[in-house]
Order: sequence, then structure tokens, then C-alpha cells
Amino acid sequence: MNRNQNAPTMKDVAREAGVALGTVSKVINGIPVGEEYKLRVDAAIEKLHYELNTYARGLKVQRSNTVTLIIPDAMNPFYAALAHYIEKCLYERGHFMVLCCSDGILEKEIRYMNMASQNQSDGVIALTYNDIGAYVPRSLPLISFDRIYSNDFTPRVASDNFAGGVLAVEKLLEFGCKRPAFITFNSPYPGEADNRQAGYFHACQLHGTKPLALIRESGEPFEKTVTSFFLENRKENGTLAFDGLFVNTDLNAYMAGNILKKMGYRIPEDIQLIGFDGVHKFGMEDQELFVSSICQPIPELARTCVDMVLSRDKRLLPSLTLLPVRYQYGKTTKG
Repeated sequence: MNRNQNAPTMKDVAREAGVALGTVSKVINGIPVGEEYKLRVDAAIEKLHYELNTYARGLKVQRSNTVTLIIPDAMNPFYAALAHYIEKCLYERGHFMVLCCSDGILEKEIRYMNMASQNQSDGVIALTYNDIGAYVPRSLPLISFDRIYSNDFTPRVASDNFAGGVLAVEKLLEFGCKRPAFITFNSPYPGEADNRQAGYFHACQLHGTKPLALIRESGEPFEKTVTSFFLENRKENGTLAFDGLFVNTDLNAYMAGNILKKMGYRIPEDIQLIGFDGVHKFGMEDQELFVSSICQPIPELARTCVDMVLSRDKRLLPSLTLLPVRYQYGKTTKG
């Protein structure tokens, strides 16, 4: 039988020590914790004969020429495109990418961070659904895509989401809409993407348009929630209280458009629709978009993340780097 088959895991150590998994991760990675917790974790490691990655511990001064990318999943076209361009940029720089899909689960994100640290990854680029800042040792170069972490040393890269929200409203008004509405399903953890909502409200105020918004947390039933919103804003004559719709992602915009079509509304004749991301069909940039969209510059975002994570002097990196967005027609607007 393989000796490692029943080898203790970090979760076993946490259970034996009576502490959270994150506490074990901090002790292993040299992040300060209470002395009592550290002693309990050290004792559990010794008792269970938990073995750290010897490659990582034995080759401290060497580089692995790998960078770890953590994304929620590889099914979402935006995440897949970002991963594609990050891998391409890394390979051009003589590095390989280790792809980790966390499903937004905190335990998996912590484990992937721990793995990257133990295996001496040259850095981590993370698009997470949780605040993992407390589990990141300063010795591990980390670049956050969009997410705002509670620590004070993780640089962030994102698109200019606020400007994108403003641009979406202004395009809908330019194309003849009188009242653009907004739909968003936000993460419970703050990120730059939240500024799409701020941009929408700012543009409405700027142009004297009364806002109408559905703001929910991710995880709520999309079709049921959005259908109820549409029904609540349907007038007696069957028309809706809005004639334009800006949705926080292309995927959500596409699904919202399908709901509108099921209800008998035509796009873009009755309702004009704009999403956010710039996702192309079949993942190919020469193919059309799923919806008219505020497009993120995905290749440039990827290159910026790679340049920053491989930077020799992390102290010179800005705390936030924003890249410009643009509008592109995708058959769900009149222009």
C-alpha cells in the first residue's frame, strides 16, 4: 500500500490542535498567531508526523519558475479568457502557470495559497470570492484581481469599473433610452466590480435620470429574482417601467435577456441591453459578443498581472492599477 495514502493532512492537524484550518495555514507559513495556538499546532504536527513539502522547505533560495493562478472556475468564459492570456504571458517570460479553481470556497482558496507557498511558487495571481488576505505571508508575492483584501500589502489590478458603469448608462441614453435600469448580483466581499453599481447611480444623477435597480447578493436564485423584478415594474399596458437595462456581467445580461424574451419583449426593439466583461462566442475575439457590452481589456489585464507578480521590487508597485474599458456593439442595442 502507498505510504502516503493515509498521510495526515492539514485538516487533520487542525482537528488535532482544536483550531481553525486558517490558523494551521498561518503557522506553517510563518504568519504570527497567538503563542498558545502556535504551540498547539506545532504539537499536533509532531504527534501526527505531518510532513511539509520537502521541496519547498529544502530549496528556499531557489525559484520554481511557476506562478499560481486562483480563479473561481474555468467554466465562466471571462475567467477562462483571463487564464488563457495569463498563461500566454507567463510562458513568454519563461514561467509556467499552475491553475487552481476554487469554486469560491474559502477552504480551497486557503489550501491553494498554502500549496503555492510550500512549493515555492514565484507568486500568486488571485481572483477569489473571499478575503484571503489574513492567510497570505508577506514572503509570497500576491496580486489580487479585483478583490479588496483586509491586509495592507496586496496590490490590485482591475478595469475601471466606475467609468464602465457611467459609459453603459450614457450609451443607453445615446441610443434613445429614457430610463435605463440596472441589475447586479454582488459578492458579499468588496471588490472593484462593485463600482459598476456606483457608476450607474452617478450617471443617472448626472443626466437627471431616475434610477431603477435590482441589487442582490450572488447565490440568490437568478431567474426567480429577476423575473419578479420585471413583473413588479410592468405597467398595466404591458410595457416595462424601463426601456434600457445595464447588467453587471455579460453572463447575467444574457440570462436576463432570455427572461425578457420569454415574457414577450423584443431586444433591442423594446428593451436595449448592455452587459459588462466583453465575452466573445467560442472564446474567440473574431467572433461576435453574446450581448452589447462594456468590454474589459482582458489581454492587457493579464499582462499587467504577470508584470506585477514577477516584478523584482514589489515595494514599487501601486496599490491599485485600473485599466480603461470600452463599449462594443453586440446586437442587443440600437447602436
